[in-house]
Amino acid sequence: MKNYSKLYYNGRWHAPDAGAVIEVVNPATEGIVGSVPAGTAADVDQAAAAARTALPGWSATSPKVRAGYMTQIHEELVARGPELAELITTELGMPIKLSQRIQAGLPAVVLETYVKLLEEFSFSERIGNSLVLKEPIGVVAAITPWNYPLHQLMIKVAAALAAGCTIVAKPSELTPLNAFVLAEIVDSSGLPPGVFNLVSGYGADVGEALAGHPGVDMVSFTGSTAVGKRIMALGAETVKRVALELGGKSATILLDDADVETAVKVTISNCFLNSGQTCNAHTRMLVPQHRYEEVVDLVRLHAAAYIPENPLNTQTRIGPLVSAAQRERVLEYIRSGIADGAELLLGGVEAPEGLPLGYYVQPTVFGRVTKEMKIAREEIFGPVLAMMTYDDEDEAVGIANDSIYGLAGGVWSADVDRAERVARKLQTGQVDINGGRFNPLAPFGGYKQSGNGRELGRYGLEEYLQTKSLQF
Repeated sequence: MKNYSKLYYNGRWHAPDAGAVIEVVNPATEGIVGSVPAGTAADVDQAAAAARTALPGWSATSPKVRAGYMTQIHEELVARGPELAELITTELGMPIKLSQRIQAGLPAVVLETYVKLLEEFSFSERIGNSLVLKEPIGVVAAITPWNYPLHQLMIKVAAALAAGCTIVAKPSELTPLNAFVLAEIVDSSGLPPGVFNLVSGYGADVGEALAGHPGVDMVSFTGSTAVGKRIMALGAETVKRVALELGGKSATILLDDADVETAVKVTISNCFLNSGQTCNAHTRMLVPQHRYEEVVDLVRLHAAAYIPENPLNTQTRIGPLVSAAQRERVLEYIRSGIADGAELLLGGVEAPEGLPLGYYVQPTVFGRVTKEMKIAREEIFGPVLAMMTYDDEDEAVGIANDSIYGLAGGVWSADVDRAERVARKLQTGQVDINGGRFNPLAPFGGYKQSGNGRELGRYGLEEYLQTKSLQF
C-alpha cells in the first residue's frame, strides 16, 4: 500500500490545499492499493509559481549541466525499475513481464536518449546575417494518461528538462502512484527547486486549472481527443503552445503477397497489448477479399492464446482493463458490433471464466466489419480487433484513411518497395512496415484528430523550444 498525503513543488513536499483523497484501485483485485491527494486550483497556483521562479536559473544552465542532473535521475530510475514495474502492474493491470520491459524500462530508455541528444544538439545556428537561437518555451504543464503512465510522463519531462523548461506534472487519477515515485527520484537527484513539480488530482480541477493558467506557457497533453479539444480551447485564452497526442483507429494492411501468418501474429500482439489500451494499437486489420478465410483461421488460432489472467503471473499475456467504467465502455462496443451484424469470430460480452474479481473482458475479434459500423470508426481502447476486406490496393488505402484519426498504421508485403509506396499514401504519423520496431528517436504523433506536435528524439525536444533571430 502506497499512501501519499503531500504534493511536490518548489523542491519540497507540501500539504495540499484541501484534504480530499483519491484512492487507487487494483483492476485485477478491485482492492485499494494506495492513495494520493486530490489537488485543487490553489495547489496549481503554488506549483506554477515555483516553476516560474525556477525558470530563469534553469533555462540559463548549460546542456552539460542539465544532462548531469538527468543522468542522476536515470540511474535511480533504473535502480527502482523492478519496484516501478510491480507498482504500475498493480495500478494498471498490464502483465508484469510487459511492465518490466515497457512501463518501467522504456522511460529509462527515453531519458537516456535525451541525455545523449544534449551532447550533439545545437541550440543556435547561423542563417545569412542572422543568429537563430532556440530557447526554452518556459513553464510546461505535462498532463498525462493512465495507460502508459510513467512512459508518457517521461516523454514530456525528459524533453522539457533537456530544453531548459520547468514543469508542472499532472498524472492521471487512475494510475498516479508511479509519478510520486518519480518525484521521490527527482528530489533525491538534487534538481534545483521548482524545476519539477507534481500536482495530482482530477482533470476538471487540476487539469483545467493548468490548461488555462496564465503562468503556464505550454501544455503537453496525452489522452482522449475530446479532452484534447477542451485543453486546446482553454490554452487559446492565453495563446499557449498546446501539444496534443490523442486518439487513434489505426489500420494495418495485409497486401496480397504478405506473409499472413507473421502479419497476423504481430497485429494481434499489437492490438491486444496492454489489454488494447494503447493509442497507436492496430485495431483494424485490412485483408484481401480472396485471402479472408485463410486469415480468419490464423486469427482464431493466434488470438485464442491471449487468455486473461492475473497480471502478476509471469506467464500472463493479457490482464484486466484499468477500471469498471473502461470495462463497460469496451463491452458496449462489443454489443454494438454484434448488433450491427459483424461476424463474431472470438470472444464476446461474457466474462472470462475463473475470474470472479477484476475488470476483465474477453479478447474479441470481429470479421466482415464494414466501414459504417461503430466498431470500425470509433476508438474502443480495449482488446477488440475489427477485420475488414478489400478488393484492391487503392481500396485498402481508402479504407485506412477513412477516419478522423491518423496516429499509426502498418503495411505488410513481400515487396518492401511496394509496402513503402503504400505506406506513403497513409494519412498517419507512423507506419510500421512488416512489423518495424518502435524507435525512441523517431518522431511520434498524429495527423488529423490524433493531435498535433511530435514527441521523442530531436523532434520532441524542438516542441519545447521557441526561436529568436539576431540580425547583424
